[in-house]
Amino acid sequence: MPIGLKQEDNLQLMNRPDWYNNAQKYWTSVDATVDGMLGGFATVDPIDVKGSLGFVNEFVNGVRGANNVMRKEPMITNGYACDCGAGIGRVTKNFLLKVPFQHVDLVEQAPNFVQQAKDTYLRNEIEQDIVKDVKCQGLQDFSPTEGKYDLIWCQWVLGHLTDDDLISFFTRCMKGLKPHGLIGIKENNSSKDYIIDEEDSSVTRPNDSLKYIFNKAGLEVIKEEIQQGLPAGLFTVRMYMLKPIQSS
Repeated sequence: MPIGLKQEDNLQLMNRPDWYNNAQKYWTSVDATVDGMLGGFATVDPIDVKGSLGFVNEFVNGVRGANNVMRKEPMITNGYACDCGAGIGRVTKNFLLKVPFQHVDLVEQAPNFVQQAKDTYLRNEIEQDIVKDVKCQGLQDFSPTEGKYDLIWCQWVLGHLTDDDLISFFTRCMKGLKPHGLIGIKENNSSKDYIIDEEDSSVTRPNDSLKYIFNKAGLEVIKEEIQQGLPAGLFTVRMYMLKPIQSS
């Protein structure tokens, strides 16, 4: 990692043996609601969803110009998506199924969120066989089925992974993509250096640090955009669309 992108004390905090256990303890104490998923900012849900839908639209539907002529072909089909760090399924219900993807799997570490998704929040979608697998597992251990997904979407969760585990996670995710499949990221950015939140065992990384990690894992950024319309005082939120470098 280039000098200046990390602080040694922050690295030591991230590599503690209790890093993941502390995150688990924190999230199991959070209400299994949309407000809980968004840290008390449930009002940003429609703003967040609108931004995400606009960001991915060209990759699923292509870009049309005058007289409805296709100017840019879609890169992926809308067959199967995976929602990583899914919580109770807010992103699945309000975003991924509105793209719309035909099927979505969820991966979430907190058992209370998984249970809420199955019993209530996504019950209808599960019964309709639109939502398929709801897996209770941390992303540091998750290995997707090879060649399964058009899009693997990770939102406000990757700060819980250490740098090494994040690189390994991306490496596994690439194997889980269909040909031409993509990985979408939506994360907070710090303006400079890593910022550790010891309460929930997470790190907010600068834009340059995330891009370094993407590249280290063998991914390139093909689109980058800042989420607009969020309340003042919050971290900058960026969306990234990534593809494996070898598929260029």
